[in-house]
Amino acid sequence: MNWFERLRGSLGKARETFAAVQGLGRAEKPLTPEFWDELEELLVLADFGVPTTQKICRGLQTVAKQEAWKTTAQAVARFHKDVERFLTLPHPELQLAAHPAVILVVGVNGSGKTTTIGKLATALRAQGKRVLLVAGDTFRAAAAEQLQIWAERSGSDIVRGAAGADPASVVFDGIRAGVARGVDVVLIDTAGRLQNKTNLMEELKKMRRVIERELGAPPAETLLVVDGTTGQNAISQAKLFNETAQLTGVIVTKLDSTAKGGVLVAIVDTLEIPIKFIGLGESADALRPFVPAEFTRALFDDAPESVRS
Repeated sequence: MNWFERLRGSLGKARETFAAVQGLGRAEKPLTPEFWDELEELLVLADFGVPTTQKICRGLQTVAKQEAWKTTAQAVARFHKDVERFLTLPHPELQLAAHPAVILVVGVNGSGKTTTIGKLATALRAQGKRVLLVAGDTFRAAAAEQLQIWAERSGSDIVRGAAGADPASVVFDGIRAGVARGVDVVLIDTAGRLQNKTNLMEELKKMRRVIERELGAPPAETLLVVDGTTGQNAISQAKLFNETAQLTGVIVTKLDSTAKGGVLVAIVDTLEIPIKFIGLGESADALRPFVPAEFTRALFDDAPESVRS
């Protein structure tokens, strides 16, 4: 099974929701206030969120008047294009020009953050890059152990600190080690507990200061890992982390579970930062770069013959 087929199959729950939107267009009915109300309701149910839903519907209504649309099919066809347009932002690829390119990875516990770092390391190693993992989550021993396993699997180096050590000091050691060893990419894991948001965010700020002081520049990437099944909670997390960590991209995991799909559009619309990767499962190859056109085809259409893994 190629990647597109896996993606399409994994979006089963999301496709069920969007099938209802498709149904509104197939009816070829006249555009009425009831149609717009129903479309808005379906998008909110699909985790687009109220602000993004209203923006999309207002835009569609404006174009409908300008172009004198007559049927619901015209509105739904334009909606397909709007989803792809909302998801398409500049610089979706990892920025790896710096040497070493430091990637700070943030997110709450349970989002799949540490596993995602391991998968990124595996992908980067497959590209021939030297990778160093930094176990900056010193509050969970399991996180460091998990990262150690991924380092061994991927053939990456790793820097760990003692349990309970100052995370910024581990980051300092990791940056120094990365420079000394001439690695290409440094992937930094961070704590994700939200029991005390103030302390967590202060720790992230401190890590960023250490990186900037040692390299003379901010991290090449600051990536937020969110669990796609959490819906609108993912938006709240993204806003919170963006205020502190100045995110450059988002990785959405667990799309193979019960995610409804609209949350990706809402994240991009709210923060105006690209989704860089999506995850469909636990295996190392289940994390792939996010391609908006591919994602929207998987939501709305059958796989075209030209798509390959």
